[in-house]
Amino acid sequence: MDFTFTEEQQAAVDAARALFSGVEPDGVPSPALTPGAVAEDIDRSVWTGLAAGDLLSLTLAPEHGGAGLDAVALCLVLRESAKVLARVPLLETCAVAMTIQQHGDPGLAAELLPRVGRGELVLTVGANGRTGHDPAELAVTARRDLAGKAGQDHDRPGSEDGGAGWVLDGVQSGVPWARSADWIAVPAHTDEGLAVLALVRRTDEGVALAEQVSTSGELFAEVRLDTVRVEDSALISTPGAWEWLRTLLTTGTCALALGLGEAVLAMTSEYTGKREQFGHPVATFQSVAVQAADRYIDLRAMEVTLWQAAWRISTGAPGTLPVAGDVAVAKIWASDGVRRITQTAQHLHGGFGADTDYPLHRFHAWAKQIELSLGPAAMHEEALGDLLAAHPLG
Repeated sequence: MDFTFTEEQQAAVDAARALFSGVEPDGVPSPALTPGAVAEDIDRSVWTGLAAGDLLSLTLAPEHGGAGLDAVALCLVLRESAKVLARVPLLETCAVAMTIQQHGDPGLAAELLPRVGRGELVLTVGANGRTGHDPAELAVTARRDLAGKAGQDHDRPGSEDGGAGWVLDGVQSGVPWARSADWIAVPAHTDEGLAVLALVRRTDEGVALAEQVSTSGELFAEVRLDTVRVEDSALISTPGAWEWLRTLLTTGTCALALGLGEAVLAMTSEYTGKREQFGHPVATFQSVAVQAADRYIDLRAMEVTLWQAAWRISTGAPGTLPVAGDVAVAKIWASDGVRRITQTAQHLHGGFGADTDYPLHRFHAWAKQIELSLGPAAMHEEALGDLLAAHPLG
């Protein structure tokens, strides 16, 4: 299997590395020492740099000012961002933008996507539902707006089309970067039980945000929707659109896990190579070397399953299982792998790993957030089992 990256994809990696080389994981207060969120906003300097380096428009079509690259390129950049714990909604913004481009109203796409590429708009998505245990689309209802044009907002992109629009009610919990976002993609279900995706502005009437703090110390939000009206053009009803977005989000999360795991293993290698006991570096001890080797195997498994999933998403290539099967395998390895890597790193660092003046504890907090984001390994093992039952391999 050939996972050689194209020149364009490698150029994106080089640009990302140059940008993130100046980012310090310790740039905000430690989540272990901060009772609330570590910061009120995303890292705007990094966000500006992403826009200036054309990394926010990487996966947008040329007509929207983008490079027209695919999910593999996005995952490559996400991998680099996680190595420095970059505090930006790169995954959420790009995934929602790609969904609008592929499944959304062309007028809305033409209005929003060029601004996304220039860094003028931040997008996010509520993918956790009310509790994180039930499908996210079941947490919000979308019904036809019987009032018709009465609730129409003529400042809203697409509002001139004269459609009756929709009304949204419900709650999405743990929405990342919601207080910094301009638009929030909200999965919902119709009276017919269809899964749809609505785009609402953070400032829309009826949208209320309650502060929540992630395991990594970032400011998330519970988004409550009380009779929020959206136009037809701002609701994506294409069959499979929400599932495609969720699949892309899950795969991007696996890329974040891979980048974080690589950074942590490198940090551990450097530490154990310098730390001496009985006159020898602890890295030369067999028990230490075996544990590090096991975690290296985890990384390689995380990597190959990630690129398999990203390649299936990007190409639509057929397989024995639907693409959801490859994504489930990638998430299983990412969730378990990033947990094992950070736990081993803490163990091999000894008490030094828990020192809040040393960045490892930050990576541990982010790893736990990534592990549970969009479902832990057990959830995806169950999904994979269902797919195997429905598509026998023999």
